[in-house]
Amino acid sequence: MERARDRGRFLVLEGIEGSGKTTQIERLDATLRDRGSRIRLTREPGGTALGERLRGLLLDPDLPGMCPESELLLMFAARAQHLQEVIRPALQAGEWVLSDRFTDASFAYQGAGRGLGTDRVAELESWLQGEMRPDLVVLLDIEAGIGLGRAVQRGRRDRIEHEALDFFERARAAYLERAARTPDRYLVVDANADPDTVTARILDGLQDRLPMAGLQGQDNSRILDE
Repeated sequence: MERARDRGRFLVLEGIEGSGKTTQIERLDATLRDRGSRIRLTREPGGTALGERLRGLLLDPDLPGMCPESELLLMFAARAQHLQEVIRPALQAGEWVLSDRFTDASFAYQGAGRGLGTDRVAELESWLQGEMRPDLVVLLDIEAGIGLGRAVQRGRRDRIEHEALDFFERARAAYLERAARTPDRYLVVDANADPDTVTARILDGLQDRLPMAGLQGQDNSRILDE
């Protein structure tokens, strides 16, 4: 029988568009691997063959008429496969799961951004996940206008990135509200700074919040030069 201490750790990066999640999760993945952790890097929506197909639909800018309920259910369809095929097996095998988004994104984007509220999202979360929650959510917080501006500069925008500024303001507020409600489950990092500064802030926070990450005693101001 699996012992609690043998279980891997589940770490999620969250934030609105333009918060720098892709850059930071790649850096964190490399750092944790260098420290000896076995990492399963994944993302939502996606992470499986089915999930990636659904991701294509969910982000397709040529499908602007998708109703909020369809969006929410497609997100959880991808998540169900992700949990069964990737997340649970990896954790049971003692790996660290490092995911770009998880269920907090549904509370922020579909619950708040789309106006569906928290109850429906919570029902689906409870049904699919039971008591399972990430060990820690790193929330990269950025002003919605700055984040959206960064997303626009990247070039062709996906379906979500075409939303108006107030959509992302609602999503950001929902993220921050969830973090304030259960602060032990979140590490909120100011993502308005340059990428190197944000990386150092994340690693500094993980030293205190996840001591098993093997980051104790590291000089995070110089970690990018290693």
